[in-house]
Amino acid sequence: MNPSDADVALISHVIQLSVAPVFLITGVGALLSVMATRLARVVDRARFLEGAWRTMVEAERGSAGKELDVLRRRAYLASWAINFAAISALLVCLVIAALFIDAMIGGTRLRWFVASLFIFSMVSLIAAVACFLREVYLATHTLKIGPPG
Repeated sequence: MNPSDADVALISHVIQLSVAPVFLITGVGALLSVMATRLARVVDRARFLEGAWRTMVEAERGSAGKELDVLRRRAYLASWAINFAAISALLVCLVIAALFIDAMIGGTRLRWFVASLFIFSMVSLIAAVACFLREVYLATHTLKIGPPG
């Protein structure tokens, strides 16, 4: 095997190692899409209530004020979920880059760095899902289904 064949084999191996993190990025991207949609719906509802505030009677304002408080908490949680998920995706991208740097430079022994990046990525993803679950909990436990009044 000549040196160029060894280089091709090494690059091929690194690409194989990078496939799993790429699928992880795809999954995180799908989560980000769902989270962003939920945040947009919260923001739309809050804007609607704020826009209708002047036309509300006092009893409606009390109810709308409580709903706005819940929407504020939901927006905060959804925003943090998005932040943590984006950080997770960024860290996975750094894992892939570090794998290639290690392969290209050779002998850099970045395995602890790569492992640390991956662990921090998973911690960030866990935090994202925890914030997302809390936001969903708030949404479903403050939901009022039934006739108005």
